[in-house]
Amino acid sequence: MSRKINFTGILAIIFTIILTIGTQAQSKSLMMATTTSTDNTGLLEYLIPHFEQETGINLKWTATGTGKALKLGQNCDVDVLLVHAPPAEKKYIAKGYGKDRRQVMYNDFVIIGPENDPAGIKGKNISDAFTTITNKQAVFMSRGDDSGTNKKEKLLWKNAGIQLPDKEKWYVQTGQGMLATINIAQERDGYTMTDRGTYIKYQSTKGGNAPLKILVEGDAILLNQYSVLTLDPKNCPNAKYDLALKFSDWMASQNAQNLIKDFRLLGQKLFIPNAK
Repeated sequence: MSRKINFTGILAIIFTIILTIGTQAQSKSLMMATTTSTDNTGLLEYLIPHFEQETGINLKWTATGTGKALKLGQNCDVDVLLVHAPPAEKKYIAKGYGKDRRQVMYNDFVIIGPENDPAGIKGKNISDAFTTITNKQAVFMSRGDDSGTNKKEKLLWKNAGIQLPDKEKWYVQTGQGMLATINIAQERDGYTMTDRGTYIKYQSTKGGNAPLKILVEGDAILLNQYSVLTLDPKNCPNAKYDLALKFSDWMASQNAQNLIKDFRLLGQKLFIPNAK
């Protein structure tokens, strides 16, 4: 019997194995579009290694405003979404872009500003606070980026009976993410609206003693709900719906919900789990 080694054949076998492994690895990967707050706070860097270890699915993400995240899903550029604009999400599903929507956690929106509160909004309800800011033409920084936060802010102006002051000099649209907008508000000695989780992250970057303080909070309308959305296979047949559903299921699992509950900075909870 010949012991001659057929190196060409062996190389072909090795190449096939590598190609197969690579294909399998690629098929077990997800691309997610999400809001900046889940990224800026460090939540995803904390959660995703647990998800990958438990499921064997590799997950990468791009962080942007919810409006842009929904558009990425509509264009089939990603496989799954983690966003926070319930009215827009429901319309998204009704139009056939999304299939499943699962609530997984929440925090709330707050109005922050200088400690000396030059406009005098501290302790007011949100509508009175916006009315006071308008009357005193206090500097207000808006993200202006169609993010979930920006969508909520526009709703709050409307509910206060005030036309969006986007032509006013005191109303500045940054077109940037939440942390960047907070830092600009700090530089301008102005006010802004943020989710509480990102505010706590901002606090932590200032050693726990941030120049901008929470001045308005607690109104029911300030609830900030986060949900996982899968894409409708009819619109995006190549999106990995089965893996996206596994991510949604995992985010609602007891383990993930406990991880979210235990995620803290400066001893404070950034998100509250509420999966159903």
